[in-house]
Amino acid sequence: MADHGETTGTAAVRRRGPDPVALLIGLLTLGMALAAFTGHVPNLSGFDPRWLLAGGAAVLGLLLLLGSIGRRRR
Repeated sequence: MADHGETTGTAAVRRRGPDPVALLIGLLTLGMALAAFTGHVPNLSGFDPRWLLAGGAAVLGLLLLLGSIGRRRR
């Protein structure tokens, strides 16, 4: 049985970190499941969904900016 930590041939096996999007979705899903099991639903009467849209646009813009800077270094 081969050990997965060893390198095979010339290609080295690199471990990647967690996928941040999948981690965020998983944590949100876990929180929703916990709220459903306990019967506690958070009060979102003061929440404006436009803030979610604005925050998403800001994060997307930041990711695009960081992606373009990262390509110039290579």
